[in-house]
This record gives sequence, structure tokens and C-alpha cells, in this order.
Amino acid sequence: MKLRIYQIDAFASNIFEGNPAAVIPLQKWLEDALMQKIAMENNLSETVFFVNEQEKYHIRWFTPKAEVDMCGHATLASAYVIFEELHEQTNEIVFSSKSGDLIVKKETDGSLVMDFPLQKINECPIPQQIIDSFAHKPIACYKSMDYIVIFENEKDILEAQPNLELLKSPDARGVCIASISSEYDFVTRFFAPKYGIDEDPVTGSAFTQLVSYFSKTLDKQEFSCKQLSQRGGEVFCKLKGNRVEMRGHCVKFLEGKIDIL
Repeated sequence: MKLRIYQIDAFASNIFEGNPAAVIPLQKWLEDALMQKIAMENNLSETVFFVNEQEKYHIRWFTPKAEVDMCGHATLASAYVIFEELHEQTNEIVFSSKSGDLIVKKETDGSLVMDFPLQKINECPIPQQIIDSFAHKPIACYKSMDYIVIFENEKDILEAQPNLELLKSPDARGVCIASISSEYDFVTRFFAPKYGIDEDPVTGSAFTQLVSYFSKTLDKQEFSCKQLSQRGGEVFCKLKGNRVEMRGHCVKFLEGKIDIL
């Protein structure tokens, strides 16, 4: 069996930027165990698979260790492959997923706009493992799909060197740290070591939670954001009711074939 594979840098204008995702189009679903092995072999933060179901594409995402319910950058990368490599004759794609319908539109400037459901967040006590993981104490903590941990200033975000072993303990997908910024509306970083991702370069799905917090804190609906990972990436968000739009570009790094005997 041969499978096509693309590696796409998402939320990037040039290769070696943003967040790389492995994208594998399928005619029909493989066994879950095989998809997990492929994701482990690729060893990227996400390997994404999708199947064309006529009106929609069914999409699933795998980290090197487990399947996840939502991933932004790999969805953006999948849409790029469908538009640019599979030459889908449309400017809008709907993906069906465990998190509901996810919509991606192609703009005239080549950027892609994702429309995801807004994730509600609930304020909570700061778990001790998170407090112990960082040199500076956070000022607030919220819980949703991830822990959203707010720090006083962006220097705390930029200089953070968390204890990743401790960050494997919290009962969430990952830990997202953020603060208000002088250059952007807010900056962020994301850690998910329990899923084999020590630090994710750009985490689209995290912004569906961050916007819940910063829309109230900053009293605005549109945001210019930066994820301060080593590769880094800019994300432009807009809150629209109970949905969040996230805009970015993609660049193809490689394409090839996987041989499975």
C-alpha cells in the first residue's frame, strides 16, 4: 500500500517557520493503530488524515502518542493540500471532526481563514504542578480543553523554561501560557508533553480558548497574536459570536510516498 504524504508549514510565509504538519489524504480509513504508528514515525506534533465524503471531508489528527479532538495548524495544512495539491475547485472546505464542523476559506491573497467553534473556559485554582513548573507565579488560570495560564507580562512568556515532567500531570491536553503584549494584543506558548509535544510551535486550537479570555480582558473582537516558540508564528483572530476565525498562510516543505508492506 502506498500513501501520499505532504509536510506543510502552517501559519508560515516561508519554510522553516510556523508549525509543520504531516498531511495524508486517504481514500478510506486505515486502522487506528496503523495511523498512530505513522504519526509516531513522522514524529511531528500532528499527523493529519482525511477522507473525502463528498460534501465534507472527515478529518482526524494524531500526535506521536495519541489521537486528539482538535488541531488548528494541521487543519490549515490539510486545507492547503486540498486547495493547492488536490486542486479542489472551491474556495470553502468543511471538515467534519470530533469537535464539530470546521470551515476553511481561501482568500484572494492566498491566506486561509479557519472558522472553529469557540471553546468556553472556566476560571479555576492554579494546579500546584503548574505553579511549580515556572519561575514566576501565574496571575490567573482557566480550564477548558487545555489549562490557560495567564502571566503578568510577556517577558514571563518569552523566558519561561517549564519543568516538562511536571506538566505531564495536569488533567488536560496541554498547558497554554499567555500574557498581554506591547507589540501584539497577546503572546502565548503551548506545552503538551503528555502527548509527546514538549512545545508546540503554533497551536491554532489554543486560540479558540485564548480568545474567550482576551475578548473580555481587552474588550475587543479582533486580535493580532504571536506564539513565541523557537519557530514562532503569527495568528490573526476574530471572535464572531460562538465561533472564532483564525487566519494564516501555509508553505509546502515536501511531498512523497509512504510504502506500507
